[in-house]
Amino acid sequence: MAQPTMIRKQVYIEPRQERLLKERARQLHVTEAELIRRSLEQGLAGAAPRRPNPAAWRDLMRFFRRRMQMKVRQRPRRWTRAELYDR
Repeated sequence: MAQPTMIRKQVYIEPRQERLLKERARQLHVTEAELIRRSLEQGLAGAAPRRPNPAAWRDLMRFFRRRMQMKVRQRPRRWTRAELYDR
């Protein structure tokens, strides 16, 4: 099976990012380059704009309407406004 053609890229990262990269690559038992490729795939795949889900929006609005219609028993207040500002 032929290896896919690779293109060499050089990037600058912060020292903190290098530490995290080395640590995570060690944890996953992969090379740093492999981890960078995986991260690029994930990041670029998630970069596509998300489309709104009309069914989810309808469900959310239905939930809000039901909540607004609920009767909540009101209790008498046991505090005064002035007490809110006491130090």
